[in-house]
Amino acid sequence: MATYIMFGNYTQQGMDKIKAAPTRIDTAREVMYKLGAELKQWYLLMGQYDFALIVEAPDDETMAKLVLAIGSHGNIRTQTARAFTEEEFRQLVTDLPY
Repeated sequence: MATYIMFGNYTQQGMDKIKAAPTRIDTAREVMYKLGAELKQWYLLMGQYDFALIVEAPDDETMAKLVLAIGSHGNIRTQTARAFTEEEFRQLVTDLPY
């Protein structure tokens, strides 16, 4: 499974319904599970982003579906990055052709 870090901000619509945000997190977790992914952690942030998620998904296509499904409701805007573990990084460096 690949790891992704999703940073997000609430839209005005999302802030207007902020009390429903915990339920939306639960719904997002269920959608991820149905697509074969898993929400590993959710964090409230202070600073540039309102929250961050750590998600494991089988591939980029699955993660793209999740981003589109979650974002389509208009409550959040996200930026998602593929994350590599230290072990994965070490293997990538070892496999370099030089």
